[in-house]
Amino acid sequence: MIRWWWVSAFQLAELFVSSVVHLLYGFYVYSTAVAADLPQALSDRIFKANASLELKKQDPTNTNVDDLPPIVLVHGIFGFGKGKFGSFSYFGGAEKKDERVLVPDLGSLTSTYDRARELFYYLKGGTVDYGEEHSKACGHSQFGRFYEQGHYPEWDEDHPIHIVGHSAGAQVARVLQQMLADKAFNGHENTSENWVLSITALSGAFNGTTRTYLDGMLPEDGRNMKPLCLLQLCRLGVIIYDWLDIPLLKAYYNFGFDHFNLSWRKVGLWGLVDCLLGNAGPWATGDWILPDLTIQGATKLNCDLQTFQNTFYFSYATKRTRKFLGVTVPSGILSIHPMLFMRVLQMSLYRHSLDAPPPYKGYRDEDWLDNDGALNTISMTHPRLPIEHPSCPVTNDSECQPLQPGIWYYKIVEGDHILFILNRERAGVQFDLIYDGIFKRCRKHVFKKTQQTIPNQVDHE
Repeated sequence: MIRWWWVSAFQLAELFVSSVVHLLYGFYVYSTAVAADLPQALSDRIFKANASLELKKQDPTNTNVDDLPPIVLVHGIFGFGKGKFGSFSYFGGAEKKDERVLVPDLGSLTSTYDRARELFYYLKGGTVDYGEEHSKACGHSQFGRFYEQGHYPEWDEDHPIHIVGHSAGAQVARVLQQMLADKAFNGHENTSENWVLSITALSGAFNGTTRTYLDGMLPEDGRNMKPLCLLQLCRLGVIIYDWLDIPLLKAYYNFGFDHFNLSWRKVGLWGLVDCLLGNAGPWATGDWILPDLTIQGATKLNCDLQTFQNTFYFSYATKRTRKFLGVTVPSGILSIHPMLFMRVLQMSLYRHSLDAPPPYKGYRDEDWLDNDGALNTISMTHPRLPIEHPSCPVTNDSECQPLQPGIWYYKIVEGDHILFILNRERAGVQFDLIYDGIFKRCRKHVFKKTQQTIPNQVDHE
């Protein structure tokens, strides 16, 4: 009994510390964005005319820029795109490194499926259609945001795109490509996997993460949550935020659940109670991002996702652990973000519950100890569950030239999960090396299908 009390007290203390750390960091990001946005808005109002004139002088013709395939940066969980958080950049300003970059704002907590649908209509234009069958099964509206003008309406096989996804954004890219191959969008029967020229993952969530269980997902099924955990507190906060439906706040940041109609204007007080009790909303049907990030959820998702033979794939897997006397430990203190340090330690000590079945056949705890505070390194290299996709580890980008499509080239980078987002100064020179390498590869080493055979033809000759 005494031991049970000690364990319970420790778990409550850990929950309290985790909640405070995440809340403080969220407030820091929010306040930083506001502080940067106010003077920027004033500056834009004053110098708008001059800036437009200067832009015209610097870029008298945009013909060459329009010919470039867009590089689409897809944010991860709790992320945001251009237009949210004012001038604050999720990707730390990396979008300024190339002339043709798009940064869509997708649901920050919505499911991988819903986010992939949103990304398609963001690019192509029109009203987001989540699909009749899916919408009925998950209890939300079939239609969502309307894009009067797509950000890349000419998108097709002759005008493909590059996608760079961070964390859960990498899985969104794969799901979207599979939907294109399956011709899953009504009114767009000519789609194919070749609409995507390349996919690059930054700390990509391909195979799930053990952190979901530390945050509150049940290891028994990877779908439901513990009664008291960090994710339950997050759920309550999101429900209240969406129910209050304050236009100014939601214009600044939106979790993406508008198609669930959680606003007080639509569900009233009893609707709020129903959501809080878990009887309605995305948490009742499992149509949100966390089930997709469990090992079981990612494995199920991967069952329907292919690695296509005409697409180029590259992955950066991050790690902030090392071996010390045969034990996996965090690789420093100051080098790991304060919000992630405790999770790096916990994930390096994680052991799957003996009372729960293993998440997949052949699971071993020791394979999942290296991590970056959010994802396990084994999960980020390439899709490997339930079957392993073709892959090739690299140390330097030059090792994989010329690139071959249909293979996941991956590099393991020393860094935590948010090293290459939000704060450019924190990553230092690594930030520029990573993004410069990505954009250079997209522009100089990846070609459309008609050009793809040239290196092989030269080799055969």
